[in-house]
Amino acid sequence: MLDIRFVRENTDKVIEALKKRGQKNEILNKFLEIERERRDLMRIVEEQRQLRNKLSQEIGQLKKEGREAAGILSEAKSVSDQITAKEEILRVLEDKAKQELLLIPNIPHESVPIGKDDADNIEIRVWGDKPQFSFEPKNHWDIGENLGILDFERAGKIAGARFVILKGAGARLERALINFMLNLHTKEHGYTEIFPPLLVNREAMTGTGQLPKFEEDLFKLTDDTKGFFLIPTAEVPVTNMHREEILDEDNLPIYYTAYTPCFRREAGSYGKDTRGLIRQHQFNKVELVKFTKPEDSYNELESLTGNAEEILKRLNLPYRVAALCTGDMGFSAAKTYDLEVWFPAQGKYREISSCSDFEDFQARRADIRFKRKGKKGTEFVHTINGSGLAVGRTLAAILENFQQEDGSVIIPDALRHFMGTDMISKK
Repeated sequence: MLDIRFVRENTDKVIEALKKRGQKNEILNKFLEIERERRDLMRIVEEQRQLRNKLSQEIGQLKKEGREAAGILSEAKSVSDQITAKEEILRVLEDKAKQELLLIPNIPHESVPIGKDDADNIEIRVWGDKPQFSFEPKNHWDIGENLGILDFERAGKIAGARFVILKGAGARLERALINFMLNLHTKEHGYTEIFPPLLVNREAMTGTGQLPKFEEDLFKLTDDTKGFFLIPTAEVPVTNMHREEILDEDNLPIYYTAYTPCFRREAGSYGKDTRGLIRQHQFNKVELVKFTKPEDSYNELESLTGNAEEILKRLNLPYRVAALCTGDMGFSAAKTYDLEVWFPAQGKYREISSCSDFEDFQARRADIRFKRKGKKGTEFVHTINGSGLAVGRTLAAILENFQQEDGSVIIPDALRHFMGTDMISKK
C-alpha cells in the first residue's frame, strides 16, 4: 500500500496517478472523507488536551494554596473522559483509513507509458524468428489431443471447464519444463529454490495485494474458519516468507524461485480462451521473487526480466517484451514488463510472463524492512517478481512452434536431456 502520510500530504499526486491508470477519484474519496473526520476530531482532542493541561495547572495551584479544588477536579475528569472516548474513535478512524488505503493502487513509475489498455503498451524488443510452415499450423489443443497427450474431455468430467489432464509425453514435457526452469534459475541465475505451502491465510493475500480488492478471483476454503486460500501464484507465499521481518542489509538482494501449482477463478473472463491451456483454473508456474534495496530496485527488475527471457531463448521460442502502460498495469505494480511468446496458429503473441517492480508497495503491506549499517531506524525493502515461466503456456507454445506436418512435435534441444527423446509422435 501507499505511505499513509504521503497520501495525506500529496493528494494531488495520488489523484494524478489514478487518472493515469484510467481510474476515478472515487477510490480515494472514502479515504479523504475519513481523513477529514479524523482531522476535525483531532483538532477537538488537541483543544481538550490543552484545556486538561490548563485545568491540571489550576488544580496544582489550588492545592499548593490549600484551597478547595473539587469543582475543577470534576471538570478535569469529565474532560479526560471525553478525550479517552474521542481517542478511541480516532483509533477506529485510523484503522478505517488504512483499510481504504488497501484499495488504492500503486503509483506508476515515471518511465511507465501512459495509456488506456494493452493497445497502448510499448514494444521494447523482439527476439527469434517466427517458424515458417508449408502447411496450415494447428492450435496446440488440437495437436495435443491428436497426439493423445492432452485430455480436456476427461478433465471436464472430473473437475469441469478450464482443466486439463496431461498424459504420457505431455505429463513428461510438463515435468521437463519445470525441471529445466528450476535448474537454470538456481544453477546459473543464483536463485534459491523454495517449495512453499499452497494454502495461505488472509494476511498473506493482503500482504501481496490480492486482498481485499481481488477476492472474487481467488479460490477460498469457505468452510474453514481460518480463511485459507489456494495460492494464485507462488509470489504470495514466497513474498510473505519475510513478512514482519527486518532483513540484514548484507543479505540483500535475496533471490527466490519456486515451482507451484496455481489456482485462479478467472472471474470476469467468461468466453475468453475457453479452449486450450492459456486460461486454466489450475496451472503450473515457476516464479521468480526478489527482495532488494530501493536504489537497486529497477536494475534488479531488468535482470529478473532477462532471467525469464533466457528460458525462451534456450527453448528457441520467438517472443517480444512489452512495457505495460498505466491502464494495463496490475494493481500493485509500479512498472511491468510482459513477455509474450509467439503462437503460430493464432498469428499473435500471447503473454507468458509478467515481471513487475512493486517498489515498497507490498513490503509496506507485509511490513518487510531492512536495516542499513551505521544508520538508525529501518527502511522498507523493494519487492520484484515475475513468472519464469508459466509452464502450461510454455508447453502450448512448444506444441505450436515445433509442430510437424504429420502431427508430431520436435522437442527443443534444451529439453531433450529431461525428456529422453527428441520428438513426440502419435503412437
